[in-house]
Amino acid sequence: MARADPPPQGRDTVKQGSFLIGLILSAALAALATAASAEDTRRTISVTGEGSVEAAPDMATIRLGVTSQDTEARAAMDATSDAVAAILARLDELGLERRYMQTQRLTLNPVWSQRPDGEGRRVNEITGFSASNIVMVRVRALEDLGRILDAVIADGANEFNGLRFDVQQPGPLVEKARRAAVRDATVKAQTLAEAAGVPLGPVLSISEHGGRPQPVMMEMAAARGADMPVASGEVSVQAQVSMVFAIGE
Repeated sequence: MARADPPPQGRDTVKQGSFLIGLILSAALAALATAASAEDTRRTISVTGEGSVEAAPDMATIRLGVTSQDTEARAAMDATSDAVAAILARLDELGLERRYMQTQRLTLNPVWSQRPDGEGRRVNEITGFSASNIVMVRVRALEDLGRILDAVIADGANEFNGLRFDVQQPGPLVEKARRAAVRDATVKAQTLAEAAGVPLGPVLSISEHGGRPQPVMMEMAAARGADMPVASGEVSVQAQVSMVFAIGE
């Protein structure tokens, strides 16, 4: 009887050895890369910078309106609508364009009161209705603001929900604030590097906080005249950035 040859185990052993060597090399390279990455992360300086630019406002946004009450819902709404129509007509006369006026809230709510029910208890009942119409108005000539407020109050405005000053073209101010924030962060990084006795390397990353910087009101001084007193002051456009610097060799 013929004897079968044994399987070629030597060749399989070589293949298995090559595979194991490849795995070991891959693991070693991955470990080295991780260590290098960790080392890079440790050799950094992270700082936050802030910048602000002040400017005189050149526009204002006011929210005003009318609230009326009546025993009938229709009568309350008609009274409010008539008063708002008179206010808008007066704003037209003062030279404001309709595109700078926008209704922001229009509501009609019941007015509740309590009455005794004859048995020692009190029950709620509707005794009338309250209608309200709030309009947002943008004033692009601040010298007219006091006169505008006087006029709308005289025409029936009895709701005033805020006055905000702003700038019409914030873009250049935003750019200056961002540049100031980067300078502030760079100075901080240089100070930290000098204090630690290490050289400051290049910027590795930079990010801005809070989205686009928005103007905020600064302290204001009252400017009184023949019209309603209004405030003149400054708006401050602020920016904040985070920067990561490498530590030099």
